Amino acid sequence: MYFSYGKTEVEYLKSRDKILGEIIDKIGPVERKVDTDLFSSVVHHIIGQQISTKAQETIWKRMQDGLGSVNAESIAAADVSALQSFGITFRKAEYIKDFAKKVESGEFDLDSISHMSDEEAVRRLASLKGIGVWTAEMILLFCLQRPDIFSYDDLAILRGLRMVYHHRKIDRKLFEKYRRRFSPCCSVASLYLWAVAGGAIPGMKDYAPKRK
Repeated sequence: MYFSYGKTEVEYLKSRDKILGEIIDKIGPVERKVDTDLFSSVVHHIIGQQISTKAQETIWKRMQDGLGSVNAESIAAADVSALQSFGITFRKAEYIKDFAKKVESGEFDLDSISHMSDEEAVRRLASLKGIGVWTAEMILLFCLQRPDIFSYDDLAILRGLRMVYHHRKIDRKLFEKYRRRFSPCCSVASLYLWAVAGGAIPGMKDYAPKRK
């Protein structure tokens, strides 16, 4: 399953920003996988912190194979060393165990997240051990498919903005200007900026000053 968007979002962004519109036409539809199960999405994102996507997927498959299904019950029943055996650090294993316990006990209400505003949901998710603001924002985009997520903490989005608009630096004030321009379709703008940052259009360069 991929992040769901269509002509309405694309045409809106094109009407708001001619330069981004040209990028959208060059790249075409962007398909990014989503995980609509909030529990497994949180675990998946904790696993993926500070490791490559390939390593994340390898560990995730091991965990799925080892536990049968990744849910609060299966995680709570496994000890920390068992979780580590899938290839994660002791600290990540503790974070995941803590999350599972809070869900099982009712201390953390997963169902309530989908009824919160973006800001409230980010705050609540970021209250979990091992989940920061950026991770919470990615969960909102790639699990809950919220339409207006634009993360200042995402280095690839900042890189994409520099490449598309020829900026040397993106500070918070400039970033917020683009957020206002793209809203309420920031999530789709994010998909295209990630694609640009990943090299989807050959010849585009990053205008950040080179480090000496």
